[in-house]
Amino acid sequence: MKLTLVLAAFFLALRVWFQVEYKDLIGSWQLTYFEGMQKIVYSQQYQNANPNQRASMDARIKARLENTVYEFMEGNKLKYIDFEDQTIVRKEAEVELSDGDMLLIHDEKGDRLAKIVEFSQDKLVLQPISKNATTGKMVFERIKK
Repeated sequence: MKLTLVLAAFFLALRVWFQVEYKDLIGSWQLTYFEGMQKIVYSQQYQNANPNQRASMDARIKARLENTVYEFMEGNKLKYIDFEDQTIVRKEAEVELSDGDMLLIHDEKGDRLAKIVEFSQDKLVLQPISKNATTGKMVFERIKK
């Protein structure tokens, strides 16, 4: 019982310690890794693809990574790149940060939720939260100007 209380206190203290403030997010962040894309590479479709098909998939993955930038701005605004019908579209959304680690993005498609699982001055790791399925962690690196 005492060990359980000690562990609970430790994890509560860790959660209090891991608090991100919105001002810390302000700036531009480049997507460098996305677990969801790794699932594609390990899929049967990718593994069984001929060299041309595989090259096409690799090019789409690379384009997605290179073109996914989140720009957190003053006033709880987020500018970001999205893909619609294989076309790059620049969008803007309202953002809320709650509990120091929950990011709520309000855009025209609805609300999207992500947990900040790691944060430093140069690295941001988000875990999208979805009713359908877990898409995997997204790793961003701060773009230095």
